[in-house]
Amino acid sequence: MLSRKNPSRPGTKMRHLIAKLNPKSPISEQYRTIRTNIDFASVDKEIRTLLVTSSGPGEGKSMTAANLAVVYAQQGKKVLLIDADLRKPTVHYTFRIDNLRGLSNLLVGENSLEQVVQQSDVDYLDVMSCGPIPPNPSELLASKKMEQLLETLKATYDIVIFDTPPVLAVTDAQILANIVDGSILVVRSKHTEIEGAQKAVESLKPARAKLLGTVLNGREKKQSNYYYYYGA
Repeated sequence: MLSRKNPSRPGTKMRHLIAKLNPKSPISEQYRTIRTNIDFASVDKEIRTLLVTSSGPGEGKSMTAANLAVVYAQQGKKVLLIDADLRKPTVHYTFRIDNLRGLSNLLVGENSLEQVVQQSDVDYLDVMSCGPIPPNPSELLASKKMEQLLETLKATYDIVIFDTPPVLAVTDAQILANIVDGSILVVRSKHTEIEGAQKAVESLKPARAKLLGTVLNGREKKQSNYYYYYGA
């Protein structure tokens, strides 16, 4: 259920990698359902590059991206999760890795791909953190080097997942949506305003984004704390 007017409820800062910690939990099963629905969402073209975003902050996009990366890796696919939120990165916190070098260093030519990709403690899952926050995130993400990097990564990984900033905050997600195979929008129950979600979808259209669906996050359910639902 989306709220129409609920502007001040903050999102939790805790990031549980539930798909790794408790892969048999109902929530982990919901992430596997999301994975399956993504695979079915594009029959003619396999999804190799995926973007996860939200309309605003605190809606669970980074948590969703991280857990999706885990369930894809658990499937035996070689996965790379990239923290493309070059303004407020969090992936390095989730996976407890350093953020000394990352995507920003790679795009400006300071480091090689091998130097910025880090192995996670999940089999088949590599992680690229943000690196130092640059002064020009949009320009870096829109660069030819970003497109070239994507092609290089597709030769190595079965799927590349981008965690991006909220759509309504900055243009970064729209820029990447133009070059990836598909995008999913995360909304949070009783937090995301309907108008905000609609505006986020409209914002992605000019970028020719293939919006695969929406993840409804944080919805309460009887006899359970919360669960995740994926719908078109």
